[in-house]
Amino acid sequence: MLESFKSWAGRIKRDAVMLWFARKHPGTPLLVKALSAAAVAYVLSPIDLIPDFIPVLGYLDEVILVPVFIWCIVRLLPEPVVQACREQADAWLREQHARPVSYVGAAFVVAVWILAGYWIWRAFFDY
Repeated sequence: MLESFKSWAGRIKRDAVMLWFARKHPGTPLLVKALSAAAVAYVLSPIDLIPDFIPVLGYLDEVILVPVFIWCIVRLLPEPVVQACREQADAWLREQHARPVSYVGAAFVVAVWILAGYWIWRAFFDY
């Protein structure tokens, strides 16, 4: 069972990198490019929107939401694009031995937290 989970996690990691390549592929439809860019920005961000130290919810995005989001986007991609981008992702992962990092995604997460903090401040302390 552990091997099955490791295999599944490896495919999710590869497909996240695959979406990184798919967002620039000329055969990717415009809407799917936008969804891929959003998924890549969040998945490859070094900061989580929901911090992992929050019980249950902290891991909910990584265990359920992110894989489902990636799976849905991959289903929207044309098969030739999926094959070409998976080959690129596999080659990139073999060569780099790491995943890319999205600083745009990190900036988005920080902006969401700042905005949420501002709204909370206004709701409770700004009479």
